[in-house]
Amino acid sequence: MKSILIVNANIVNEGKVVEGDVLLSGPYIERIGGDLQHHKADTLIDAKGTYLLPGVIDDQVHFREPGLTHKGTIYTEAKAAVAGGITSYMEMPNTSPPVFTQTLLEEKYQVAARNSLANYSFYIGASNDNLKEVMKTDPSNVCGLKIFMGSSTGNLLVDDPTVLEQFFANVPFLIATHCEDEPTIRKNSEAYRAKYGEELPARFHPFILSAEGCYKSSSMAMELARRHGTRLHILHISTAKEAMMFEAGPIENKKITAEACIHHLWFNDSDYDRLGMFIKWNPAIKTSHDQQSILQALVEDRIDVIATDHAPHTLEEKRNPYFSAPSGGPLVQHSLAAMLEFYHQRKVSLDWIVTKMCHNPAKLFAVAKRGFIREGYFADLVLVDLNAPWIVEKGNILAKCGWSPFEGTTFRSRITHTIVSGHLAYAHGHFNESQRGMRLAFTR
Repeated sequence: MKSILIVNANIVNEGKVVEGDVLLSGPYIERIGGDLQHHKADTLIDAKGTYLLPGVIDDQVHFREPGLTHKGTIYTEAKAAVAGGITSYMEMPNTSPPVFTQTLLEEKYQVAARNSLANYSFYIGASNDNLKEVMKTDPSNVCGLKIFMGSSTGNLLVDDPTVLEQFFANVPFLIATHCEDEPTIRKNSEAYRAKYGEELPARFHPFILSAEGCYKSSSMAMELARRHGTRLHILHISTAKEAMMFEAGPIENKKITAEACIHHLWFNDSDYDRLGMFIKWNPAIKTSHDQQSILQALVEDRIDVIATDHAPHTLEEKRNPYFSAPSGGPLVQHSLAAMLEFYHQRKVSLDWIVTKMCHNPAKLFAVAKRGFIREGYFADLVLVDLNAPWIVEKGNILAKCGWSPFEGTTFRSRITHTIVSGHLAYAHGHFNESQRGMRLAFTR
């Protein structure tokens, strides 16, 4: 087993920042201490002046494989994630074909085992007629069930109240939901299309995918979960009204949890005229009040985790008129760097970032032995230099789509090293792809 010794690091973990050393043996953290420099190791990393964080766990990504690989692949997007400090991800079922069966689910795991530089898990998807198939899911090695309650098409859209009731009543493991009320979206779309035609400016997106539609669907999901005692996780909260729906308090005490995404924290509706379809997401980026309220809800522990909803599309697709331009964009490479900007702006602390991006996702999903810097845990670690500015530009974007809404942004912090299950996968801009990530396990 290869070993790595990290010395002189500022270790950010479990509410503290402490200078120390960490010894890794194979995939695990063997020792944490104040003076381990006498230990021999295959690789020595002097982390003086940098900060050692647990690897980020991103609970919502769309890596586009199978069927949509012109946008991204498990290989390309996992590599971008590792460069951004994400060591584990949970990927969504809206591929082509959608992942509605155990067979299709396992096929994705096999692709990841061959190609993913990061650790991985995959949601099984809900359709209008696959409850029996969903019930075959093993909660110990699958992150959860994804239900699209809006902003989707075909059988991926589950908006029949009877079908939803059956899922919430019967599924014994975590249900993650995309909550937008489809009738509200359709009504708004028809009205704006009639008034503006196909060339509708992007700034009207939050009026079509409205706050009303988000709240109506989220409140419905919460009511179903409370009635049936379901373990519910509502993804990408985008409105102030929704943010106030959730109870404040420790994540360990909750059966209903919520996620906020990088783009809803970074952008607001004043950015549409500048960035147009490149910040067209579902749910929509909304007002500065919504943006500020989401951050406040995170601070108050109403919203529990921060993720990306990384969902790449090609430049050609994004350059289409409003009703033809798809929603989503690439974020995994820049999510941790973006949150570290909030630290530089004195809005949050380093240990708070680690709680929301590493500790809480591990707790929320009951991820086995990850999300913390602890002896005996898997060695998923990230070193960051808080004083190494760099500019996002096309030449350093790793997502297959080749663009980013952050282009031209200067980040003050840089990810220098990413260690995935004890493997030094990324160091100073260079990848070591001799080892793949591992399938996540869950202690449920």
